[in-house]
Amino acid sequence: MSEVSSASFRPPVGTPVSFRWRKWDGSPHWVHESVYLGSDEWGDWVGQQDGWRSARPGRDVVADGPNVTLVPPGGAYACTINGTHPRIRIYIDIAWDVRWSETEAEPDPTIPGRDLRVLPDGGRPVPAYAIEGIDMDLDVVRALDERGLYIDDRDEWDEHRVRYGYPRDIVVRLEDLALELERRVGAAQPPFDDATAERWLARLASL
Repeated sequence: MSEVSSASFRPPVGTPVSFRWRKWDGSPHWVHESVYLGSDEWGDWVGQQDGWRSARPGRDVVADGPNVTLVPPGGAYACTINGTHPRIRIYIDIAWDVRWSETEAEPDPTIPGRDLRVLPDGGRPVPAYAIEGIDMDLDVVRALDERGLYIDDRDEWDEHRVRYGYPRDIVVRLEDLALELERRVGAAQPPFDDATAERWLARLASL
């Protein structure tokens, strides 16, 4: 897997993108079927249409309505904003080193669709472009029900920072980031405001 700087590498709008998470020890986590939407002053945006697939070991789900995800410069989090989900409006994955990469496979012109590749073992077609990052357990969530705004998975964070040996400086940095993002989401500051979300949801709907 080759890593590519977000500042110098972006695929065309409408390109299929695989959003791949792993854990600190390298074990696989969620993989989301996505499409590249473009970028703005806040970073790069990808989206999922209603019914698109997300999978991790032991679980496979489809999107409950359209959603868009922001990857900011620096790759410290990924913010997903749902368009019509009945329970969750905003879900921010606190992360480490979220960045663009390219699939180690060659384009196959026999496959319908743009920018798809086949892995060397003859597996199913995959996007030629990917965003990858390390999921760091903590999540900032704005729910539409009685839960409201909260930081989730603190128990997983406490367990994994011991099991995986997260460096102390990273622990402090990401805990502070989670609190700061919770404050900004609560204040509806851009890019966590409805106007920004609706602009990118409209771009997704136009594809």
